[in-house]
Amino acid sequence: MKKSSANNKKRSNNGDAKGAGHEDTPAVDEAVAAFLCEALENEVGGVQIYETAVRCAQNSDLKKEWKKYLDETREHVEVYEELCRDLGVDPEGQPPGRAVVTHLGESLVAAMEMAEANGDPREAEIVAAECVTIAETKCHLNWELVGELAKKAKGEEGKFLKEAFDQVEDEEDEHLYHTQGWTRELWIRRLGMPAVLPPPEEEKDVKTAIGAAKAKKARKTMVQGSRR
Repeated sequence: MKKSSANNKKRSNNGDAKGAGHEDTPAVDEAVAAFLCEALENEVGGVQIYETAVRCAQNSDLKKEWKKYLDETREHVEVYEELCRDLGVDPEGQPPGRAVVTHLGESLVAAMEMAEANGDPREAEIVAAECVTIAETKCHLNWELVGELAKKAKGEEGKFLKEAFDQVEDEEDEHLYHTQGWTRELWIRRLGMPAVLPPPEEEKDVKTAIGAAKAKKARKTMVQGSRR
């Protein structure tokens, strides 16, 4: 996996993620600063994960969807970078947890590359879907936490957090719920059972947990309809 610019920069002695800031920049808690750096690194890793997943995708609809998510994830990196700067946090800060996030992302890329090397394209596609689901589960959680911070924070800090959250909320919901549907249906097909491809989550364009649950329930009717 490619390293972010943050990983190419020498760590400060204490790994502090907080920047020098300016007089008009909100001062954020050290734990919040570290979280934002780690969340940013998670998105940086997400770019590499999607680049590899697109290569593994065999289904044309899935490949198209992941290319879209790749572009959006690149934008999410920029949103986090801007948010960090707005809050006086160094986007290239190196709290200890950032290296762990990098390692996890690299591990998912390595898993997909291993599946590719095994020579079964459909198996590699499933592994890619699983890896994207794992990555997006963490991305989704991070943005939920940004939303929670926005509710708690006041003044300029709350404004910046809410603006960032509002920019990506629907996209992150789509990334997670749609890919979960793809992973399920690809496995169902692999196990020799009738699958719904594209999955109901994509057909119904769900963006909430409730919508995803309803789409999953609707798959039985969709399978029966495809048999007629």
